[in-house]
Amino acid sequence: MILNQIAWVDCIAFLVFLAPQLLIQVGFLETARCGIKALPFLLIQMPYQFLRERYFTPYSKKPPFVRTASPFQDIVIRCVRYAFASIPATIGKVFFSKPVALPFAKFRMLRHGYLRSPIYWREVHRGDLNGLYIIADETRRPDIVVYYCHGGGFSMGSAFFYLEFLLAWVHLLKTEGGYENPALFALDYTLVPEATYPTQLQQTLTGYKYVLSLVDSASSVVVSGDSAGATLMLSLLLCLSDYTPLRNRMPGLAVIISPWAAIISPKNKNTASDYLNAESLHLYGSQYVGTKASADDALVSPGRCKDLSWWRRASPTAGWFFVYGAEEVFAPETRDLIDLLRKAGAGGDTKGGKDAGVGGVEVHEEPNWVHAWPVVKLFLCNGSEERMSGLRSIVRVTRERVRV
Repeated sequence: MILNQIAWVDCIAFLVFLAPQLLIQVGFLETARCGIKALPFLLIQMPYQFLRERYFTPYSKKPPFVRTASPFQDIVIRCVRYAFASIPATIGKVFFSKPVALPFAKFRMLRHGYLRSPIYWREVHRGDLNGLYIIADETRRPDIVVYYCHGGGFSMGSAFFYLEFLLAWVHLLKTEGGYENPALFALDYTLVPEATYPTQLQQTLTGYKYVLSLVDSASSVVVSGDSAGATLMLSLLLCLSDYTPLRNRMPGLAVIISPWAAIISPKNKNTASDYLNAESLHLYGSQYVGTKASADDALVSPGRCKDLSWWRRASPTAGWFFVYGAEEVFAPETRDLIDLLRKAGAGGDTKGGKDAGVGGVEVHEEPNWVHAWPVVKLFLCNGSEERMSGLRSIVRVTRERVRV
């Protein structure tokens, strides 16, 4: 299921779904206070910066993202940048919550002529395990399963916000990947500050056990996630390699999108293009670490693991695929982690790159783009080729490496 790009009518619909939830979950006074605080940015600062950087700044001095972004993309990213830096997570959490994201996804489908999703999906609630299960044909066993963890700085986000992205992923695995019955399980883990590490990692492990119950072989599992979700998947792989019951059931492939490799790092610095904010990341990261763990613990910050033998044990059988934007805050730590994995010969390839074959570390660094660009492009870009470029890249690598 591939829907058209976001239009202004979708933005209006999103606000219609958002407004009552802010009043219910946050309250009128706090919502009003936040809205009033944002008015100078929306009415003065953002328009001024937009016009100055876009139309009155020499091309060579423009932020890399602005050079290639459309006006719509530019405005949205500026608003998201402000929100990430200035809006409390208690409010930001509502933006990505099920009561807002699910009706918005259904509105998007209805606007494209779908009374119901053409791809089967259902919610999963099993004890502490919560998430979404998507499959091409619910009457048959899947031949490949993607296990996905959403991003959001551990403090916001939900699988429902990613629903359109995940449905498109399953669609492409079937139509372009060549799989007969692809499936995907997206985990909804507990957000901070309700819980801290290791709760989220334990839930990720529980989710992996559930995914293994769906397949005949662990080699047909692809683990993936973006941002904080990618961090959880990296931590999961390190954990699995020393977890006796599952150490011989490593997944086939890891697709790591814009990972938060090191939770607290001096290399996580603001850029002129990205919408992430280093100070907010430090706050959310500190909340995730909590008081009983250390940000230097390898299972908390996988990028802090320098043990090459551990990474070799933790590598999926068919290797790694890293996807990130060249202009994002996490790019330096991501590059360091990739270099480390290649040095370790993770996945069976010491050189890495696109000639890695069935193993090794392959990388797609998108020029001029920002954090979690495969997801962002799906919603913000116009042409189908550009909107789906991230997912098509992921499906291509999956097809080459995970043969069922």
